[in-house]
Amino acid sequence: MKLTNLASLDPKIVSTGRKGLTKASKADREIWNEMTSDWGRIAAEINQTVRRLAPTTTDQEVQEPPQPDADYTGLTKATLIEARIGQRFFRQAVLSAYDFKCCITGLATHELLVASHIVPWRTDSSNRLNPRNGLCLSALHDRAFDQGLITISENFQLLLSSRISKMKRNRYTDDAFFAYADKPIEMPAKSQVLNVL
Repeated sequence: MKLTNLASLDPKIVSTGRKGLTKASKADREIWNEMTSDWGRIAAEINQTVRRLAPTTTDQEVQEPPQPDADYTGLTKATLIEARIGQRFFRQAVLSAYDFKCCITGLATHELLVASHIVPWRTDSSNRLNPRNGLCLSALHDRAFDQGLITISENFQLLLSSRISKMKRNRYTDDAFFAYADKPIEMPAKSQVLNVL
């Protein structure tokens, strides 16, 4: 019921004719205003709470140079890594906004979906955790997007780079890229995303 109270405050939901519940309280309005005005802070708080409730450790594979006649038994080594705080929140918000489907292909396999930043993480720190700066893409299309092989036009159509356009056409390239060229992507269903394009 709390979520439907919040839904009644979401202009994207209300604009479709849905209303949510009509008894949204002052506290509901304060929560809505806080969540929509400062994504970065909220995401950091959520991430901090999640880490406190369910601490995790990360082991990374460390590459060692191969030696002649070496033992190839795999080992792990604890390392200090730099983690993106709030990335889990960003992923959940973006994937949820797209109903857990790739906005290009419609692929709905959760494990193969990526919350891809429209404006890269390194470029704009103020929009790193803003779900409106996200696309739900398959892992293949996320990689192609990051490498500049595909992009989204201002009218939300998939554009192929000249490198992709010059690729030899076969069933794989057709299924992955050419079938979607110049076609509109699926727009997010649950929030006003894509305001950074």
